[in-house]
Amino acid sequence: MTEPRLQASGRAFAHIARFHPEITAFRRDLHAHPELGFEEVYTSGRVTEALRVCGVDEIHTGIGNTGVVGVIRGRSTGSGRMIGLRADMDALPMCEDNDFAWRSAKNGLMHGCGHDGHTAMLVGAARYLAETRNFDGTAVLIFQPGEEGFAGARVMIEDGLFDRFPVESVYAMHNWPGLPAGTVGINRGAMMAAADRITIEVTGKGGHGAHAYLTVDPVVVSAHIITAVQSIVSRNVRPIDAAVISICAVQAGDLSAMAVVPGRATLVGTVRTFSSRVQEQVERRLAELCSAVAAGFGATAHVKFERIYPATINTAPEAQFAGDVAQSLVGAHNVERNMEPSMGAEDFSFMLQQKKGAYLRIGQDAKGGAFLHNSRYDFNDEILPLGAALHAGLIEQGMPLAAEAGSPRSKMAQAAS
Repeated sequence: MTEPRLQASGRAFAHIARFHPEITAFRRDLHAHPELGFEEVYTSGRVTEALRVCGVDEIHTGIGNTGVVGVIRGRSTGSGRMIGLRADMDALPMCEDNDFAWRSAKNGLMHGCGHDGHTAMLVGAARYLAETRNFDGTAVLIFQPGEEGFAGARVMIEDGLFDRFPVESVYAMHNWPGLPAGTVGINRGAMMAAADRITIEVTGKGGHGAHAYLTVDPVVVSAHIITAVQSIVSRNVRPIDAAVISICAVQAGDLSAMAVVPGRATLVGTVRTFSSRVQEQVERRLAELCSAVAAGFGATAHVKFERIYPATINTAPEAQFAGDVAQSLVGAHNVERNMEPSMGAEDFSFMLQQKKGAYLRIGQDAKGGAFLHNSRYDFNDEILPLGAALHAGLIEQGMPLAAEAGSPRSKMAQAAS
């Protein structure tokens, strides 16, 4: 047996460390076989097989298309309590530039965000919880498809996830290359921003580039719009509020037609906010400003504002509890309880709109300097036992056995309830 270099406290970590090589092999197999959202047939099959081998009590497949839910009952279920743990399973449509043995076997697909590791950690927790059952209640393990832009969490909810498995709270974690391995980050509020898509259609009047005075040039209008919308954050949003507006793509005309002024231009971008008030303010100002700028040139502009993912907002008691669980594993000095929110987005937000819970970041170092969504990214297998133990701790300390009613574990559970 190879001991993990990363160490943590507690019986769960020690137990899981014994099968670290097995969950590493499982993770690397998933990495070699990436699948996009709602196409995770191989992945969900491997998860189902692993849960069956682990002795999970119930395995439910096909929830939200390719989602899998495992149910593990504790040594006692007298408390009637039920806590959910979630891991995402999908990969990204990107090419991998790594050369290790478990690199992607599918050209143009890659686990560039570590969802293979998230899935493996939850499988490791499943094995430990099924083998020990040191809790009073029911653990619901949610293996979710389609996080990367497909809103798989929402699809699972719409497919009856919380009707069938009425958990009182739900937790998830994401690896974070910006944190050292062996550390955990969390806060008591916003962890990730809302992600909205904006499409701006500019309509002018096309014509000959040599006679531009006879046209209403949508390219010029678009250039002014791109500059003008940046004033929304700096001049309309309060400095103490956070918002980002990024125009990320512009399409107009034909690159082979150097002397043709097009009649239309399309701009596409994203808006990131934490509060619905700021989100609504940005949406309103975008429509007003784009229309006014276009009108000043004799053109028109229409803004389509699509709300993709809401902000991921932890509930304070559950965030406090999750931080306490992490502290019991790695010590107070390795838990950042005031983690800076990210302007990235996460569809776990849909689950937190329905249930109490918390979203954590587990440090993994930036291997080779590669952050998430980088073609040279790889999940750090050293943190697999810690992540699995953290999942397990949320169950054991959240639903302690009666024999441990006076323990710190029970007190943390009471604080979270």
